[in-house]
Amino acid sequence: MLYFENISLRRGRKLLFEAVNFTIHRGDKIGITGANGCGKSSLFALIRGEIEEDAGQFHAEKNITLAHVAQETPAVASTAIDYVMQGDVELHTTLATLAEAETNADGDKIAALHEKLAAIDGYAARSRAARLLHGLGFSTAQEDTPVAHFSGGWRMRLNLAQALMCRSDLLLLDEPTNHLDLEAVIWLERWLKNYRGAMLLISHDRDFLDRSVNRIAHTEQQSITLYSGNYSAFEKLRAEKLALQQAAHSKQQQKIAHMNSFIERFRAKATKARQAQSRIKALERMQLIAPAHVDSQFDFSFPEVGFVPNPLLRLDNASCGYDKTTILNQLNFGILPGDRIGLLGPNGAGKSTLIKLLAGEITPLSGKCDISKGLRIGYFAQHQLEQLDANRSPLQHLQNMNKQASEKELRNFLGGFAFHGDVTSEPVGPLSGGEKARLVLAMLVYNKPNLLLLDEPTNHLDLEMRHALTMALQEFDGAMVLVSHDRHMLRSACDTLLLVADRQVETFKGDLDDYAKWLIQQRKEDIADGQADSQTAKKETKRPNPLPQKKLRTWQRQLKQLEQQLGTLQTELKIVEEKLADPAIYEANEQELLSTLSAKYANVESEISENEKNWLMLSEKLEGNPPSS
Repeated sequence: MLYFENISLRRGRKLLFEAVNFTIHRGDKIGITGANGCGKSSLFALIRGEIEEDAGQFHAEKNITLAHVAQETPAVASTAIDYVMQGDVELHTTLATLAEAETNADGDKIAALHEKLAAIDGYAARSRAARLLHGLGFSTAQEDTPVAHFSGGWRMRLNLAQALMCRSDLLLLDEPTNHLDLEAVIWLERWLKNYRGAMLLISHDRDFLDRSVNRIAHTEQQSITLYSGNYSAFEKLRAEKLALQQAAHSKQQQKIAHMNSFIERFRAKATKARQAQSRIKALERMQLIAPAHVDSQFDFSFPEVGFVPNPLLRLDNASCGYDKTTILNQLNFGILPGDRIGLLGPNGAGKSTLIKLLAGEITPLSGKCDISKGLRIGYFAQHQLEQLDANRSPLQHLQNMNKQASEKELRNFLGGFAFHGDVTSEPVGPLSGGEKARLVLAMLVYNKPNLLLLDEPTNHLDLEMRHALTMALQEFDGAMVLVSHDRHMLRSACDTLLLVADRQVETFKGDLDDYAKWLIQQRKEDIADGQADSQTAKKETKRPNPLPQKKLRTWQRQLKQLEQQLGTLQTELKIVEEKLADPAIYEANEQELLSTLSAKYANVESEISENEKNWLMLSEKLEGNPPSS
């Protein structure tokens, strides 16, 4: 399907790949991994034809339909659902051509285009687009909202839905989970499992990779190595490979010793609860994969926190929200030393609002939030990346926090977050999102917090940095509250799960697999509730004063007449369809008959549409005003 033969690729002076050879077959689902800047996105650009190889040859089979997620969304007036439907280019073109043909009353063309719509399942396209939107977290009401009204993160979801709408042979996904919550990530996993085309996926979410791919293409040292299996299988194979290198052996043993120590420390506290057992398994798995990361460029840890007040803070019958609108109500819990809490809940339920309340960014609408003396909060949120001073360097940001520290000490500290050489003294404005996120985390660690409040800290971070952060969180001896769609980090770093839903915060008794089942059940209930609301709304349209029975009987007769007419028209349409299906009708000497049949097809179809509309109106009237028996 895709063939890479001795490919060499450069970006500027930097050599990304040299003499790379591999083939992608139909049905392959490949995860592309490697450090930031190693060429993953450039590989996508090569496949899309945006850049050319510097040496070797890349070619693809002819007539492949390729879908990818656009990185920018224009602020157009199109509704969300219309924007998503544009992802099916063939459908979009066919509908535009059909509209033109109907304007020109071109019966032949209209008939042919309707046949094409049926062949490409065009009549079900709108419901397909609606399912994609719902799966990615959009409400039914938002389907008709103009694209320009959505924020940047929600526009990226629209771009993802548009790519999934395309009936593609090859799907390219570059960090598709960055702007998704856990609920949408789980839905996307299920969708990709049923996708029949080939897929190339760049992701730093190891759980997402495990559930979505069957091969790994690992990029390092200007080369691409293919591994069979998912990401967990790759980590084990790479760990075995690195274990053969004597230089890595001692560092590997230190990692394993640390993991053993942590597992034993946790096991002593563990109950037989499923969540606790799930975490032990996650930690034991981390012990096996730790050697795969011995050559990571990231190496940092949280300093000892010293005195930790007990409790650190407490919510007493607190409610929170915005502009007098309550998001969460009657919150009663405290955060104790050593608590390691993961927040779960559907999108919009209030997880980030709760984090902001704990961080002091918003105050309770009612009740109290009592903060203990000696509390030092380390708060990470995405908006903090924008609050960095673009004209200051990473070194200057840390010097502003501690004017007494030596430059050498600060440079060494920044080195643990992969800031080396000139990068430490250059302005942060041009840095990537991942680099800015690392700097904010470095500043957070340097501040020596005893309570960590982390709201999606892994966005923009690559797999190596996520692994380093997870390891550092395990060593952290303060308290922590974490919101993340990275399930691996939640499993490995959290002891307690709290569910934020229905304006309440309660302990979730299961593990993350149980939470995925809970989300699926909630979705089913939402759909059932929507159907029930629709039925209720129909019943509520019943007139308070009954209509005369004579009028109702007339409606019944008209309804029966329409049903009979619809039956006749459907039979007539079928006869015309059979005649149009005869190849002989398209001979040169049958053009007049073809034109007549095409026009008749369009007229009969129009009559059916009009009769169905009238039938529906009468049915709704009768449903709201049933005749007495």
